[in-house]
Amino acid sequence: MNTLNRWEPFRSAATLHEQLNRVFGEGFNRQEDSNLTTWAPAVDILETEHELVVKADLPDVDPKELDIRVENNILTIRGERKFEKQVNEKNYLRVERAYGSFARSFSLANTVNSEAIKADYQNGVLTLVIPKREEAKPKQIKVNVGTPAVAAAAGAR
Repeated sequence: MNTLNRWEPFRSAATLHEQLNRVFGEGFNRQEDSNLTTWAPAVDILETEHELVVKADLPDVDPKELDIRVENNILTIRGERKFEKQVNEKNYLRVERAYGSFARSFSLANTVNSEAIKADYQNGVLTLVIPKREEAKPKQIKVNVGTPAVAAAAGAR
């Protein structure tokens, strides 16, 4: 009796990768050294009618270590997440989070009031609220329907 073997083209590639990792001591899959250098926190930016809101994920970053400034309409957020030195590095089984200094910069439109930025840091999230200038906010114009003044002005033309 003949047995059928299912052909799985990528199975051998995964096995080869595992064998290479064992031979080279997991060297191809390690990122611990690079995680202790640079990183860039994730940022969401949303716009409402009256303001821009910037939210940056900064877990384990001391708010005292944050430097937030606006120069030439460029918003820059700088800081550092420090690696825990109280714990012996040999005790870590895996290090996936990035550590070290970071800097994120964003161009701001001339329509925002950079003098009135409010910053809040809660639960590892930095929230910046940047109000728009009054002249940049949308204005609603009321339309009068059938008023004599508008009709007379239209008829005078």
